[in-house]
Amino acid sequence: MDLEAVAETVENCTDKISAAFEGSSIVEPNVGMEFDSEEAAKNFYDEYARQEGFVVRLDRCHRSEVDNRIISRRFSCNKQGFHVRVRNKTKPVHKPRTSIREGCEAMMLVKVNKCGKWVVTKFVKEHSHLLNASGSPSYSKMIESKDRIIQQLTKELEYRDRLCQQYRRQLFSLLETVEEQTESLSKNVELVVNNIKNL
Repeated sequence: MDLEAVAETVENCTDKISAAFEGSSIVEPNVGMEFDSEEAAKNFYDEYARQEGFVVRLDRCHRSEVDNRIISRRFSCNKQGFHVRVRNKTKPVHKPRTSIREGCEAMMLVKVNKCGKWVVTKFVKEHSHLLNASGSPSYSKMIESKDRIIQQLTKELEYRDRLCQQYRRQLFSLLETVEEQTESLSKNVELVVNNIKNL
């Protein structure tokens, strides 16, 4: 066999394999599914999440009391739970970020069994929010254009806010001036009334 024939065979096999994977989709996780490692389970759930249109958050883990190694891990949707703001009285208050958490309960829990395999022991599929079709290029373009619009609207809002503050300052200054003029005018009227009474 010459090198050109081998190269052509390898190229054909590579094309067939990539075509097979392009059309295939990741199977849905189910209880009892096994993985060789925590990392393999995470990679699988990441791929599944990408296909479904959500992002994975590394959640709780439990460690062995004997050797302190991780024996279970929970992978959750990034919109899991609710954000709790803790106010620190020593640090200055910064502009709070908006939270993306919506109380979503979608998750996959894996535990190490006696054979050292990581097994799915719990899987919740339902999300409490809409999922994104993140795999499509049109979705990425739509998100980029929405981000641009949000940035423009944010700048416009900041400009209008500064304008309102400026108008508020001018209004307060005008009110103070009117108050001073009213006080001065009432003193003058009082003097005139006193002068007329004296006459």
